[in-house]
Order: sequence, then C-alpha cells, then structure tokens
Amino acid sequence: MSALYIGIGASLILILMYFKKRFASFSAQSLSDYEGSGPEMDLRTHLNGPIRCEGIIYGPLGRVTSRFSADFHANWNGNKGVMKEHFRYDSGNTQDREWRLELGNDGAIKADADDLVGEGTGQQSGSSVKLNYNIRLPKEAGGHVLNVVDWMYLTPGGTIVNRSQFRKFGIKVAELVATMQRLDTA
Repeated sequence: MSALYIGIGASLILILMYFKKRFASFSAQSLSDYEGSGPEMDLRTHLNGPIRCEGIIYGPLGRVTSRFSADFHANWNGNKGVMKEHFRYDSGNTQDREWRLELGNDGAIKADADDLVGEGTGQQSGSSVKLNYNIRLPKEAGGHVLNVVDWMYLTPGGTIVNRSQFRKFGIKVAELVATMQRLDTA
C-alpha cells in the first residue's frame, strides 16, 4: 500500500512540476504576452549606437557568480546590424564579442556570432524580444555548448532589461540579468 502512495505522490509532483514549467516560469512566457504592452521595441532604434551594459550572472544554485560591465556599439544598415561588445568582469577578465543580426519585415530575427553553434533565431513583439541560440563557452570555462533563451524587455525610459537562461541537457546551469542603456550621442 505504501508503494501505491509513493507512486501517487511522485505522479502528483511530476504533474505539478509540468504545470509550473508550462504556466508559471521563465520558459512559460510567450511573445503574445507582450503584444501591445508598453513601448514598442525596435532593435534598430533601441540597440543602436553606443550602449552601456551592466549585469550579473547567477550560477546553478541561484547565487551570483560574476558581475560585469560592458560597452557595446551597434550599427544598422537597413535590416542588418552589427553589435560589438567589450565585457569587463569582476574577475579582471575581459571578453570581446560581435553579434551579426538580421531583421525580417515581420520582426523575425536571425543572429550569428563566432561563439554560436548554428544560427540564433528570435522575434520582436511589442515591448519585448525573444532570442534562442546555442553558445559554446570559452575553453577556460569548460568549452560546453549551452542552450540559451534571451528575453529583452524595453522599459518606458528606454532601458532594455535582458534576462537569459543557459541550459545543458535541459537543466538550468546559469542565468544572466543585465541592463542596456543607449548613451546620448548628442
């Protein structure tokens, strides 16, 4: 009889975990949640020119493992853009990255960078952007390939809040939260 109760309890836990993931978690968000909400985000406008970025990275146990600041510079030629990033981490390490982005007329996004495995894809919708890609970590960080989901949200003041989750075999191994603010070029 106790095996039956254990089985029922395990089944209920699995069902609750499914519903939490499906309806009450980071991965439960959809682009339709942000249609018509807040200011309209357009990467060509809001990620253009010099940009200041600051953020933190959480490890798999939810504790801050790293802090960083970065200077970005993005340029667009029509629907194609390049964003160069220079990161400075609290460890003293630095990192340079470059995104190559292409926007479709329907808000679809194609993304490429030297450390991506394959092409990233995403979509603009309302005040948000969702981007999915696989990234290969540097050798000094293990060289692992992680699945990443980036959500970017535009605030009324023009700051972009970026929240990213990094997964390996479906298990969250890190999370990043950062702000990106265009610098006044006038």
